[in-house]
Amino acid sequence: MIVLGIDPGVATIGFGVIRADRQRNALLRYGVITTPPGIPLSRRLLQIDHDMEELIHTFHPDEMAVEELFFTKNITTGISVAHGRGVILLAAEKLGVPIFEYTPMQVKQAVAGYGGADKRQVMLMTQRLLSMKEIPRPDDAADALAIAICHARSATSLLNTERVFDPEKYDTR
Repeated sequence: MIVLGIDPGVATIGFGVIRADRQRNALLRYGVITTPPGIPLSRRLLQIDHDMEELIHTFHPDEMAVEELFFTKNITTGISVAHGRGVILLAAEKLGVPIFEYTPMQVKQAVAGYGGADKRQVMLMTQRLLSMKEIPRPDDAADALAIAICHARSATSLLNTERVFDPEKYDTR
């Protein structure tokens, strides 16, 4: 299964693409989408839509994992991120990619084994789990990889019985 992990934003959107199976995850690609400052928000959102569609067309993910919106202090930044997140969700929905959402605590728990793990612990575990030579950079891309790993662990879990066998996928009529 190919998983596209997304750390939403407007100025910088992290993405991570992994191939997941029950035993291990393999890194395919990671990076960031950026939009230039100083242009209208509507144009930035349009660019995010185009870039998301290009990512989806390039990697053909089976599923997409997105971090849920979380902000504590700066509501203005939170609203801006919400705009970008909405465009990201819309792009996936338009192209028929199933969307799964995770809180930061769920991601930390899945990757580092502790929901209160700090950013460095999560980045080190992401590096280890994907057999990377270096810690992934920038932070937004590292976060997106962690989100993808979180989903991969959930989606390929033996407890997730609806994924074990879907008879409609194997209908031979």
